[in-house]
Amino acid sequence: MQYWRLSGLAVLSLAFTACAKSEKSQASDTLAIKIDSGPQTKPTRSASKKMPIIISSPVFAPNGSIPSKYTCEGADMSPPLEWFGVPPDAKTLALIVDDPDAPDPAKPQRVYVHWVVYNIPANITKLAENAAKTGLPGGAIQGINDWRKQTYGGPCPPIGRHRYFFKLYALDTVLPEMLIPTKAQLEKEMEEHLVDFSELIGTYQKTK
Repeated sequence: MQYWRLSGLAVLSLAFTACAKSEKSQASDTLAIKIDSGPQTKPTRSASKKMPIIISSPVFAPNGSIPSKYTCEGADMSPPLEWFGVPPDAKTLALIVDDPDAPDPAKPQRVYVHWVVYNIPANITKLAENAAKTGLPGGAIQGINDWRKQTYGGPCPPIGRHRYFFKLYALDTVLPEMLIPTKAQLEKEMEEHLVDFSELIGTYQKTK
């Protein structure tokens, strides 16, 4: 009788150990990071950081309405942006602003690109209001938006309230100078260099 009891205890012990190992291996898989609406890359080296990079704006809250001053109904200037938590191994930052709701949020057909910037020095922590036209930090270069212009183009939704994604990428290198790159060209160049990522979403609907 004691032999069977001991055998049963041994089986239970082995089963518990196997479950613990399985749970441990599953937990380690959560370190893999997949970036939405951006280049698909290998897991970021900053995945285990306690404080990720965070981008914000002093003129609108996350998921809040973007003031008309920064749209086609106003001065059409780029809004002020700021961020913190840039990883120490980042060399430069890149910024992409786009709208996934074009032309109608009820029936989106394309992602419309509003701003493309790369090689922002990693020690920079903000962009001033209207930086697209009055001057970016030294070394930063603007790509081309979907108006075929090398600058910022503000929200100008034809129908309904659209979302605008301000996406900040921390990279481990200074990218080679490109000939006015599109969003797609910049994303391709960034593929093997992504260290961290953050996004800020604002919304806008025309008043007229």
